[in-house]
Amino acid sequence: MKSARLNRLFGASGNCFDVAIDHGMFNERTFLAGIEDMKTAIKVIADASPDAIQLPPGTAPLLQAIPGKQRPALVLRTDIANIYGNPLPSALFSEMIDRAVEQGVALDAACVVVNLLMLPDQPEVYRACVRNVNSLKRECENYGMPLMVEPLVMQDNSKGAYMVDGTIDKILPLVRQAAELGADIIKADPCDNVQEYYRVVEIAQGLPVLVRGGGRVSDQEILTRTKQLMEQGARGIVYGRNVIQHNNPGGMTRALMAIVHDKASTEEASRHLA
Repeated sequence: MKSARLNRLFGASGNCFDVAIDHGMFNERTFLAGIEDMKTAIKVIADASPDAIQLPPGTAPLLQAIPGKQRPALVLRTDIANIYGNPLPSALFSEMIDRAVEQGVALDAACVVVNLLMLPDQPEVYRACVRNVNSLKRECENYGMPLMVEPLVMQDNSKGAYMVDGTIDKILPLVRQAAELGADIIKADPCDNVQEYYRVVEIAQGLPVLVRGGGRVSDQEILTRTKQLMEQGARGIVYGRNVIQHNNPGGMTRALMAIVHDKASTEEASRHLA
């Protein structure tokens, strides 16, 4: 069943565009821009036909209630953390939802996703994430559920909330650890020098690598970066704010799908935004 679910997640090209709309899970006000009305946000993205939409258990039914056979696959967010505020809370955690894989099966998910967080001077959060991945892995095997692991190297939040660390030498060992822990799919940040991303793909040992979008940037930057990443062997993308906070989220979805699946140039892709 794992292969059947993977076939629902990845398109005929062998690639995947997963639109992340799970930001409300993390109790951070700034994450809610563009998704205040989840029913509308999900419908707009679903109508643009990405391969998947990433959602928490509370709003996943909104996607699965869409009639017809063509709706995007569900990627279920399985963990919650309180690491994105500035200032940070006095005690940090990363907690998994109850019986995550069973919930994924009940919701007809094609995949479940969990964080592997590396924050400066926060070893207990990292340890909790390792436990989360370990507990999910065996259950995923039992249920035939693909496991997406999200190894994220973060900067000190005092520099600004939700800041990622794009240092390649920090990203590589965490991506490799995710692979060694049993991930079926890796969701990783781009590195500071995009032209080095082939090293992330290589260190993942043949697992499909989907690139995380991160903070909001200009249309030209996100399209150009995506093109460069795909040319280096990435198997797709998981973008949230660069889609859901765009003034034309459906058009941006179609533009990125053209790059991910059709190898469109940035100029060709940008026509979807007109």
